Amino acid sequence: MRQREGGGRTRSLAWLSIASLVALTIASVVVGFGWLPSAQADFSAVSLWDSICRAAGVPSAWVRQGSRQDTPAVASNVILLPEMARTAAPAAVGRGATLALNCTMCHGALGMSRSDAPNLAGQYPEVIIKQMEDYKSGKRGSPIMAALSKNLSADDIKDLAAYYASLPKARTAPTTYDETLPALVRVGDPMRNIAPCISCHGGVDQKLGAPWLEGMPKNYLVQQMQLFKTGERRNDAQLQMRNVVRAMTADEIDAVATFYARKGEPAGE
Repeated sequence: MRQREGGGRTRSLAWLSIASLVALTIASVVVGFGWLPSAQADFSAVSLWDSICRAAGVPSAWVRQGSRQDTPAVASNVILLPEMARTAAPAAVGRGATLALNCTMCHGALGMSRSDAPNLAGQYPEVIIKQMEDYKSGKRGSPIMAALSKNLSADDIKDLAAYYASLPKARTAPTTYDETLPALVRVGDPMRNIAPCISCHGGVDQKLGAPWLEGMPKNYLVQQMQLFKTGERRNDAQLQMRNVVRAMTADEIDAVATFYARKGEPAGE
């Protein structure tokens, strides 16, 4: 009799434990995916998936709804190849110097702009090739650049890129991890899907096609990041820049632009 009573009591405790666990699980789901997210002032979930993502602390979608509809199927027709970054022959540099006479009003006699146009001196050749081809095809908008590029052949664009790549940069030392850097430049913000600037634009980790930014005019950098943020500029393959800048605030854009612009200033300024 005692064994039967002991066995029954054990089964009762087991069922009680299971029932308690189920009840605790249900309560946790209700609190975690229902009550806690809805207690936030900006909560506007339209589905269970939104609630789950909100409770987990991750976005339900990395791209805003509707933004994919505004994105062209092809952001750029240019295929970046390693040979685009190779040092060109002196003859190509000479031909590019002649063609660059049409560019001096905005980009300076030696590729250093005195306005808010980008500095081209020392820019990576594949960067100039890609941007010129994008202007020519209409993937990047600019009435002036579209007019200047439409009559250039592929060889002309390569020669221009060779010339500007041969000129000395605004500053010869690239940004590295060894110096004091703004947080977004050094580590980004993973929780907001913001990659660190230096991972693509750094002198050590430069990604093929990512431009040299040190010494660029601040207003130019701010303008381009704002254009990426609004989607008005969209010639970045795989939405790389748009995904990064979309989450940045105006102050963060200004801070990053200020940092890179100052990199080209003489010491003491």
